Amino acid sequence: MWKSIPDGGPERLVALADGVFAIAITLLVLDFSVPRDLDSAQYHDELRELLPNLGAYALSVLVLGVFWREHRRIFGFVRQVDGQVITLSILGLGCAALVPFPTKLISEYGGEPASVAIYAGSVAALGAAHLALLLLLARRPWLRGETEPPEGFGFFALDLAVTVTVFLLSIPLALAAGSAAMWLWLAMAPVKAALGLRARRAA
Repeated sequence: MWKSIPDGGPERLVALADGVFAIAITLLVLDFSVPRDLDSAQYHDELRELLPNLGAYALSVLVLGVFWREHRRIFGFVRQVDGQVITLSILGLGCAALVPFPTKLISEYGGEPASVAIYAGSVAALGAAHLALLLLLARRPWLRGETEPPEGFGFFALDLAVTVTVFLLSIPLALAAGSAAMWLWLAMAPVKAALGLRARRAA
């Protein structure tokens, strides 16, 4: 049977994650530009054309910000890491670093169903990596330095599961109805708010 080998504390993984999320958020703004030497009419046309980019930027900053916070929350439980914790963390960070690409797709080709589906798949993959990491910690209490999961652990896992499920369900919906799938993402907000409220009450 495979036996986990401790690889030390979580500090380096947390620092790596902070850097990856910071770079991913920074990359979101690289496509914002307005050509030089425009007249007034052309200038305002260029600004109007940037509006989809701004919407996609705001969405992805929110997504990456939430997942960064959740990553730090997950590692608040961690006292020691092993090879699988490292692997799942790297997979999640790889998904986070990918987010600027589907963000560009929905800003420039938001009317294409494939763009929305690719974005949804990227976010679902990021959420799945975080959920897998959290479930791994639940099964390996020695990584947490505890015998029982901390209070709110179950609600946190359920919250991540809701995110993954909604974005996975939005993939076929996007392929069938295009950008209408984004309304399903908005419908997730009250569910997550209710879960957060119940978690705080349980704590």
